[in-house]
Amino acid sequence: MTMLRRCVLRSYLVFVLALCVLASVDFDWTKNERTSFYYGTFPTGFSWGAGSSAYQTEGAWNLDGKGMSIWDAFAHRKGKIFLNDTGDSSCEGYHKFKDDVALMKDIKLNHYRFSISWPRILPSGLKGEHINEKGIKYYDDLINMLLDNKITPVVTLYHWDLPQVLQEKYGGWQNVSMVNYFNDFANLCFERFGSRVKYWITFNNPWSIAVEGYETGEHAPGLKMKGTAAYKVAHNIIKAHAKVWHTYDMQWRKKQKGLVGISLTADWGEPVDITNQRDIEAAERFIQFYMGWFATPIFNGDYPQVMKDYIGRKSGQQGLGASRLPVFSPQEKSYIKGTCDFLGLGHFTTRYITQKNYPSGLGDSYFADRDLAELVDPQWPDPGSEWLYSVPWGFRRLLNFVKTQYGNPMIYVTENGVSEKMVCTDLCDDWRMQYFKDYINEMLKAMKDGVNVKGYTAWSLLDNFEWDEGFSERFGLYYVDFRNKNKPRYPKASVHYYKRIISSNGFPNQREVDSWKRKAVETCSSSNQLLAADPLIGHMEMVTEIVVPTVCTLCILLSAVFLMFLLRGRH
Repeated sequence: MTMLRRCVLRSYLVFVLALCVLASVDFDWTKNERTSFYYGTFPTGFSWGAGSSAYQTEGAWNLDGKGMSIWDAFAHRKGKIFLNDTGDSSCEGYHKFKDDVALMKDIKLNHYRFSISWPRILPSGLKGEHINEKGIKYYDDLINMLLDNKITPVVTLYHWDLPQVLQEKYGGWQNVSMVNYFNDFANLCFERFGSRVKYWITFNNPWSIAVEGYETGEHAPGLKMKGTAAYKVAHNIIKAHAKVWHTYDMQWRKKQKGLVGISLTADWGEPVDITNQRDIEAAERFIQFYMGWFATPIFNGDYPQVMKDYIGRKSGQQGLGASRLPVFSPQEKSYIKGTCDFLGLGHFTTRYITQKNYPSGLGDSYFADRDLAELVDPQWPDPGSEWLYSVPWGFRRLLNFVKTQYGNPMIYVTENGVSEKMVCTDLCDDWRMQYFKDYINEMLKAMKDGVNVKGYTAWSLLDNFEWDEGFSERFGLYYVDFRNKNKPRYPKASVHYYKRIISSNGFPNQREVDSWKRKAVETCSSSNQLLAADPLIGHMEMVTEIVVPTVCTLCILLSAVFLMFLLRGRH
């Protein structure tokens, strides 16, 4: 009996200890330390990079056998993109990749994140129909050139440009058949590029694919199927991600020794009142409906409980027989769980969150399902995009949330940056330097907190096509003159500033860091003069091409008339 009691007591103590450990790793919503700037450096081997995507930078939308993507089709529809801009030529990255690799080498980037255009290598979307070898060669050449310059390629398989044929024929990501088609495309990429590419990202920001593509219609394919399609699309994307991870794991990992992850973009949601339990619950709901929607199935096997509860309850109130949120089978849950070698994390800004009830009678929508309101502090700097406020402390909060929520996974920051929305051109982008300084420093603090961050990717290398905003918003380290057919690149001050952060591997001391901004502004002044001269050069080219031939033609005509008068005079 004594022996039995001891066993029971020991089991009880182990159980209590386990509960204590679990409780200790819960995210503390009431603790928001906003500490002063931290001078220090990153661990040896930390990877610094910059990013891009195929549709935003490549151009060459219909060259060398490329098929049409949903973004080609969407941008060609009048009124969908600001000023009816398109990515038809964009940065001409398809033709200028050698110049761009030289820019990366100059900054001393460790890695470059880019995406492979599915319709560029499979014009019909299907591996069995036609492989476009010219598209394969383009990515071969880019990868080889990166490696020749000691820059690690980080490759995204899907950055929103689904082959248009698959959208028209099957309804795109609403159709479960996309899971196998995407797996075939990924498998081809592993086969052709995997001996040289060791970091693969399956999807970029699937939240945006689902919500902005199928709920609000702001992005391609431009569908507005509120409250239903976004959940179905996300469900198929999660299954497609898992299938690709397993394909790599079973067929390629042993030979190629690479890693497969996913890139999730998330704003941080801070409770308006950190002492108010309803605000705390609303803030957690915001994060779970945003990042947790995808991260929780991938790390834990199923959707966040709060999503299942809220969407299920609202579906019932709307008289539906089942939840609008699809269900994973037990087999699917175990198949999906753990399919992440690293988590790519995109982050730009923060919102304050408070509780707000949306009655079910107003109709179903993703946004109403959450029962919350998003607020901003009017004092937060907002230099560019209307949605992007600079709130550096939110980055540290988000990184710590990921650490506690998902067991401290290996993280690569895959997107972080700030835009400007200016009519005039100014390459001395002091707000971007400040943004990078503050956000990168909060990431360093998070690493001091124990968060497992391995690399950082500035968004973006170049100004590029910013989706429904066209070319009106510029995120680039390099300014691109889109008016010029050659799309020349000019370094902004932030190029030189980021270069200093990379060469110092962080922020060594206050005196040195304070000097970086001053030196960067000095260098951008000469770039500004070059850019100011560019329209003049363009004007001179126009004079040469149009005015000079016209004057020559007039001279010839006048000479002919004069000669006729002379001949008449002789008669």
